Amino acid sequence: MFDIDLQSRTPIYEQLYKRVVELTVKKQLRPGDKLPSVRELAKALGVNPNTVSKAFQNLERDGMIYSLPGRGSFISDKNGDVIKQNAAEQFTLAAKEAAAAGLTAEEMTEIIRKITETGGNKID
Repeated sequence: MFDIDLQSRTPIYEQLYKRVVELTVKKQLRPGDKLPSVRELAKALGVNPNTVSKAFQNLERDGMIYSLPGRGSFISDKNGDVIKQNAAEQFTLAAKEAAAAGLTAEEMTEIIRKITETGGNKID
């Protein structure tokens, strides 16, 4: 679930941050869901606990998660702004790739129209 790329130039804590946001956007993590402890996740990923701790601190700073002493870290129900910002960044990257691949603005607009008409469920 929390896969990271140890060969990536992106720091591991940033990859983990983005992965939690992505899983939240995809509703694979929902408000109130408990995250693994820092030690458990660090062991599972084979990384230093300080790396996971930094990701969790940044997620908490941005309102994506909250921590309860002695109980753990949980997905926040107040994370809409972070999710929207992440979605906008991903959309921008996808649009740039589509334009580079030769899709016209009209073709991209048609895809967006289909997605919004179906609530994002189908774009055939």
